Amino acid sequence: MALAALAEELTAMAAADHEMAVIGAAHSDDPAEQLAWRRLTARHGDRLNEIMDEVGWPTADLVGEDAARAAWLIAQHADRQLDVQRRALRLLEEAVRAGAAGSRDLAFLRDRTLVNEGREQVYGTQIAGVRDDGSPIPWPCAEPERVDELRAGVGIEPFAEYVARYS
Repeated sequence: MALAALAEELTAMAAADHEMAVIGAAHSDDPAEQLAWRRLTARHGDRLNEIMDEVGWPTADLVGEDAARAAWLIAQHADRQLDVQRRALRLLEEAVRAGAAGSRDLAFLRDRTLVNEGREQVYGTQIAGVRDDGSPIPWPCAEPERVDELRAGVGIEPFAEYVARYS
């Protein structure tokens, strides 16, 4: 597949993901919307797996900044495809080590994968829900006392600023 076509496909997938997210399909009370979200993310996860077979991790150098970001988003939302998420995490780790991808995206994907495995997150990027007063409930962190230090190390704002956006 030509890289320009691949870039176009990835950005189109992210746009479809965004459209579903805007209507709140993932957390909807409507089972049909939830099912549509699950089908979309599963289809995208399957396709990302094929893309990783073809090119490895689709870095910005390979497919452009927007398409690389789209690949990361697709991996983030492959919550019911842990094999795809774990593979994306490994390939993204390699890309970060090679200087071809950012550690911020890696931190978010690492936390998402850990939470999906039922483990404590590292960077405090994943929110479990929202209390009645509107304050966010983060998933548990392995080292809560070091979260801001770890976040700063990968270019993520302090935890309090991050969760304030969810309030």
